[in-house]
Amino acid sequence: MFIRFGYEIGIRCTQPTPMMTYLSVVPERRGSIVREHGPVASPILAMEEITDPHGNACLRMVLPEGETGLSYDAVMNDDGRPDASDPLAEAVPVERLPPAWLPYLSASRYCETDRLGALAWRLFGDVPAGWLRVQAICDYVHDRLVFSYGYAQAMRTALEAHEDRLGVSRDYAHLAIAFCRCMNMPSRFVNGYMTDAGAPESPAPMDFNAWFEVYLGDRWYTFDAKNNARRIGRIPVARGRDAADIPLMQTFGKHELTAFTVWTSVESDVSLTRSHRAADVSLLTPWFSETWSRHLQERDRNRH
Repeated sequence: MFIRFGYEIGIRCTQPTPMMTYLSVVPERRGSIVREHGPVASPILAMEEITDPHGNACLRMVLPEGETGLSYDAVMNDDGRPDASDPLAEAVPVERLPPAWLPYLSASRYCETDRLGALAWRLFGDVPAGWLRVQAICDYVHDRLVFSYGYAQAMRTALEAHEDRLGVSRDYAHLAIAFCRCMNMPSRFVNGYMTDAGAPESPAPMDFNAWFEVYLGDRWYTFDAKNNARRIGRIPVARGRDAADIPLMQTFGKHELTAFTVWTSVESDVSLTRSHRAADVSLLTPWFSETWSRHLQERDRNRH
């Protein structure tokens, strides 16, 4: 199947300001792109692609004074299969882990393993190590937190999400990552696009999504504590220890975000000649939906 994805972002600066973006598709998926327009900046400015320590492709540039628009629109060929699943996958003993994956066992900015270790072992210590333990962690985090865009908070850590019992997709990922690391399973944070293919219809506007990966057996597997389901059509943008490693945009000076729209959808026309199906509202616009409100109320009732 074909997936169309992209973004339109507006940024205003009061003076020339350096910026890095983690908005590119991960290198191993670039070969699946069949049509592409961008990234484009308006006004036109020089962009340099570099590779960070985690192997992500990122762009750096200097934004001029005033308003800058960034846009990207592409179509990718996807196999249409859900995330890989292997309930028999086993945890790898720490002494046998590839050295490159050892940093994904340690505490990081948003994942306080030192403060969650005792709770993790109490909750999951009796679950067999490996896939079943990771799934138990996903089940717990999914049931523990309530999702809403209104709960977004850039500084919230895994422990704070656990105590607040709310958050957005990055909070679900951070809490699950922290628990997995407490249980000696390397885990890393992923930002990316994700379609609604095969999922219940949601009234929420499209956004970048966050999920996580765990190293089991001899490979990394995708897990998603927020949706708690194997999903179709994920497109990773960047991977890191947590969100601090891979901010979608990082400016080295003051800026104001003036527009932020994201789209990801199954596509039949790969020509990019038709207008994309963008979200109805910018994610910067205060967003309210009676349908979404009822969804949250029903979920709260089912939890008690």
